[in-house]
Amino acid sequence: MSNNQSVGISIKNVGLSFGDTEVLKGVNLEIKPGEFFAFLGPSGSGKSTLLRAIAGFGPTPTGQILIGDTDVTSMQPWQRNVGMVFQNYALWPHMTVQENVAFGLEERKVPKSEIAVKVQQALELVDLANLSNRRPSELSGGQQQRIALARTVVVEPKVLLLDEPLSNLDANLRVQMRRDILKLQQKLGLTTIFVTHDQEEANTTADRMAVLSNGVIQQVGAPMDLYDAPVNRFVANFIGSANIIDGSIANDAAGNTTRFVSDQGLSLDLTTPASGKVSLIFRPQNTFLLGDQDTVDNGIRLSGHIVYREFLGSLIRYGIDVQGHLLSVDEMHSIGKTHRNVNDKVSLGVCHDQAVVVNQ
Repeated sequence: MSNNQSVGISIKNVGLSFGDTEVLKGVNLEIKPGEFFAFLGPSGSGKSTLLRAIAGFGPTPTGQILIGDTDVTSMQPWQRNVGMVFQNYALWPHMTVQENVAFGLEERKVPKSEIAVKVQQALELVDLANLSNRRPSELSGGQQQRIALARTVVVEPKVLLLDEPLSNLDANLRVQMRRDILKLQQKLGLTTIFVTHDQEEANTTADRMAVLSNGVIQQVGAPMDLYDAPVNRFVANFIGSANIIDGSIANDAAGNTTRFVSDQGLSLDLTTPASGKVSLIFRPQNTFLLGDQDTVDNGIRLSGHIVYREFLGSLIRYGIDVQGHLLSVDEMHSIGKTHRNVNDKVSLGVCHDQAVVVNQ
């Protein structure tokens, strides 16, 4: 079972409202054929609504949705040839695994002999051929999720849509399932959209992703690119841990450096050209504690005191008060290493090339 004719998805100025509430606001997006794409955002951001609009569930949006060259905006769900895996799996409890997987093929009037072959292939694809006669209640959550995947891909959809499919699983199983889903997607070559509020799930699976907030796409790109170069404060804060200092900047008289003054009065010289109200962003792992004699070449030096210390296994995270700003610093932990204590006065540094300035 494979898909050698992957299709792209074009979303053109799509808007959608529920009553007076505008849920999607002029969304434009191009998803490439065969791409594993993620919609990432908090609850209420519009990510699941956008996915359901592609599937054809819910009210018809304004704008256009194209799957391949076909405008599906006004089509019924069954006319779009998309496969959707739901958060709650939506398996028929009275049917066996085999019957659940065969259901969509039977609805399409596929010959019985062909159904048997396709179901067997789909179950082998998710490594559950030996459980074909079980019922969903006899399966673990991870097994039920794989059956839901098999039932979806057996009808050979053009696009695979996954609506927070891992949220009902425990942490260890989520890690294994996301790897299984990615492996399945790569084997089939299916254009896939994965909706999640979990940044780790998106970062580890997606070729590219769109970060949504309040019905608007904030940024699109590869996970590492969004992490390293967020375009605004929201993206920086939603993808990973970030130190964010709000303030304003103005070039000095010579125009060589930029004077940044935070809302709490912290004053810094930066090298990034910008002006007006901005946020200075740098990651905890790119911030380091300094000894009394240490200097920071091409960087920023700050002083404060430790207000908390957290042991996170592989690292120690310090919360440091710097003139009213609570900043995080991550330090690798190893056996026998001496760490700082709460209330210690410390200096910390960050290199200019690890700090990003964005408009607020």
